[in-house]
Amino acid sequence: VQLVESGGGSVQAGGSLRLTCVISGYAYCMGWFRQAPENARGRIATAGADGRTTYADSVKGRFTVSRDEAKSSLYLQMNSLTFEDSGTYYCAASLRRNCEELYAYSDWGQGNQVTVSS
Repeated sequence: VQLVESGGGSVQAGGSLRLTCVISGYAYCMGWFRQAPENARGRIATAGADGRTTYADSVKGRFTVSRDEAKSSLYLQMNSLTFEDSGTYYCAASLRRNCEELYAYSDWGQGNQVTVSS
């Protein structure tokens, strides 16, 4: 499985960005994970093939994850961005069904930088 991400960039606090991930194969779970300098990679949002989505508490109400099976794509709409949202965002895919667990993901995109200036 290959994952290709796009849509990162720089934005001022309060702004919005949309990330896109195109997958070349099948995955039950797809997710977005973020890694900031000197921090561990952590879950931001996931979307299962059953339609179930999960979010980190820090992004609930601001971020929306969605899947388009016809386009083999995963999206992350990020609104009301803050400085703390900055980092490298990774798209990931898994055949497992425990979508919330980072260790369940075996395939990763190249990472996409998001920089929010305050």
